[in-house]
Amino acid sequence: MMERSTIQRSLPALAISILIAGTLFLAFVEIGFGENKVDSEDAVANRYIANGTTETGSSNLVTSVVVNYRGFDTLGEVTVLFLAATGVGAMINLLPEDGKKRSKGPKPSLIMTQGGMLAIPVIALFGTYVFLHGHLSPGGGFQGGVIIATAFLLYLIAKPDAKTSHRTLSLSESLAGLSFIGIGLIGLAVSGIFLDNVIEGFGVLGELVSGGLLPLIYIAIGIKVGSEMSGLVEKMRGDAS
Repeated sequence: MMERSTIQRSLPALAISILIAGTLFLAFVEIGFGENKVDSEDAVANRYIANGTTETGSSNLVTSVVVNYRGFDTLGEVTVLFLAATGVGAMINLLPEDGKKRSKGPKPSLIMTQGGMLAIPVIALFGTYVFLHGHLSPGGGFQGGVIIATAFLLYLIAKPDAKTSHRTLSLSESLAGLSFIGIGLIGLAVSGIFLDNVIEGFGVLGELVSGGLLPLIYIAIGIKVGSEMSGLVEKMRGDAS
């Protein structure tokens, strides 16, 4: 009787496993793995080169690929970064209480304090420039976000006793992530493609106001990455408020 009951309880899990396996099979069965399409006219690279600018409105072909054609992969990369930062933060919280306290080191010099406070807005402005112009020139949300986090790190070095709100950083990161998902859902609702650039031809190619939804995606990525890295730095400092 007990053995039969165990089998009955396992049937739903078995049915779900079969359903998932069937779905994956149907999703990948039509993909021509191993086929040589490098030199063919319908090769993916040729499609990107020939149509990337006209289809996305971005003069930076790398942005066209990363944020539009392979935008779902970019979402995965942002998720991996979030999980990594969360994991490091969780490990830091498991440290003994004494391990979380900062040792009293020498106070920063006048040059560090005053020079750092002068450099911080310049660094933050440069980071903002990098992710705002990601659809026009090399750079983008990941690079701009890390630059902004560097400005936050310099602030903590110049003002070691400053109190910062980890909750604000978490809220900023969450809102940016939701914005990224929301932009993707807009494309899905309008054209049936997640993260599709539904405002093709918006603005003049090569100008800041161009590229449809691509600049908005990079803004969301820049804020998200900057908030995650800044929050990680604050966690490592050990006195997040």
